[in-house]
Amino acid sequence: MLKYSLEKLFFSNSFCKSNQFRCISHFSASIWDVTSGKHREGDQLNVKGWVKSVRKLKEHAFLEINDGSCNKNLQLVVDKAQLNGAAYGSSVDASGTLGVTPKNQLELKVERLQEFGKCPLSEGYPFYPKKSYPPDYVRNHLHLRPQVSSLASTLRVRHHATKCFNDYLDREGFFQIHTPIITSNDCEGAGEAFLVRPASADLLKQMAKKDVPLDRAYFDRQAYLTVSGQLHLEAMSHGLGKVYTFGPTFRAENSKSPIHLSEFYMLELEEAFMETLEDLTNRIESMIKHVTKSLLDVASEDLAAVRKLTDDSTLEESFSWLDKPYPRITFKEAIHVLEQNKSKLKSVVRPEEGINKEQELFLVSHFQCPLFVIDWPKAIKSFYMRENRTEPALVDAMDFLVPHVGELVGGSVRENEYDRLKAKLPDQEALRWYLELRKFGSVPTAGFGLGLERYLCWVLNVHNIRDVIPFPRWAHNCSM
Repeated sequence: MLKYSLEKLFFSNSFCKSNQFRCISHFSASIWDVTSGKHREGDQLNVKGWVKSVRKLKEHAFLEINDGSCNKNLQLVVDKAQLNGAAYGSSVDASGTLGVTPKNQLELKVERLQEFGKCPLSEGYPFYPKKSYPPDYVRNHLHLRPQVSSLASTLRVRHHATKCFNDYLDREGFFQIHTPIITSNDCEGAGEAFLVRPASADLLKQMAKKDVPLDRAYFDRQAYLTVSGQLHLEAMSHGLGKVYTFGPTFRAENSKSPIHLSEFYMLELEEAFMETLEDLTNRIESMIKHVTKSLLDVASEDLAAVRKLTDDSTLEESFSWLDKPYPRITFKEAIHVLEQNKSKLKSVVRPEEGINKEQELFLVSHFQCPLFVIDWPKAIKSFYMRENRTEPALVDAMDFLVPHVGELVGGSVRENEYDRLKAKLPDQEALRWYLELRKFGSVPTAGFGLGLERYLCWVLNVHNIRDVIPFPRWAHNCSM
């Protein structure tokens, strides 16, 4: 009761302390608070943000401001005498009373306006009002592009998507593992790893040991930026059961492809006691559908704001795939479809090389739905994938293909028999610990990796992966 009385006294608009303190009369609010219905006409509020437009009439000026909390702006009604130079791009602090526009929208009738920082357009600010800019241009200004509304919407969707994945996995009983960024193994064995060593040659000389090459003096072995946390997750799954990691991954690829980055975020999952591809594909389908439905619930306005730049479809039309079952076809069946339609393809179908992006997208279009391609040739897949027990030339692996992107998820049942795995290990010494997992309490496990940026490109219909990550890194580019 005492706590309630004190709070009521403190927040009362009529309550003022001694003249050493100002009267508390305006509550700090985000624009999301205002536009989502948490406040109503007559409330006295303080808001802060950046000016997105200015319209001046005879006695008043109308400022649209945005504070980053949502994609909507709030209109401020200001006496022209109060403007004090506030203009497009300025950051401002405004206090006043909520009113209602003739269109029944809330606006703030400003009693006090303070400018935090000016934005002199003539001094090199790259984004002018009422102009749109192509993504390539916006990408040249990484430090300022969050001020572009479409990029701000994209980053909010990224935040919500990350949370939706984490929430789903938490509900399903998975434990998040922080797998190492620096690792002593190249999981994929493709030689696409970045080497890690100290920049100081003097430090390496100080730490040098006999028979250890100088560039390996710090760790006594070669070290890399991680290309995958999968092998570490397998170790964790042998004690925790259901585990995942969600963090940065690095690939040293000389690629300018719109779906590749040198640093990206990958959700990787490993589940103990999972024995079949059917269970694995069911897990992925369940996760994709649940997460995307949750994302639509919390971020539909931002999703729509970004998608409308490239697509006229409604959200309901764009996400109709949520209510469809996803087909499972074998690699052999996929190749058959491609060969039957090779006249429609620019690329040559070569089964020994797998399925390229053009062919992935053709399969998605052919089946008019996201789909799984399962049972891949052992010769073109990784050593840790379980050999198919009925067809030894195949492995129990899958790729999940989606519109616009192609491969979104890659996964497999892991090889859990000691002798079979030992015969396939690319580096017996470096991966001895991995082999020992099959020696002491081994269990079948299965798992996958999903690229967050590719998922975002898909749901946002963004054509370049560099536009869904705050600070993209790719070959010849590492700004900031």
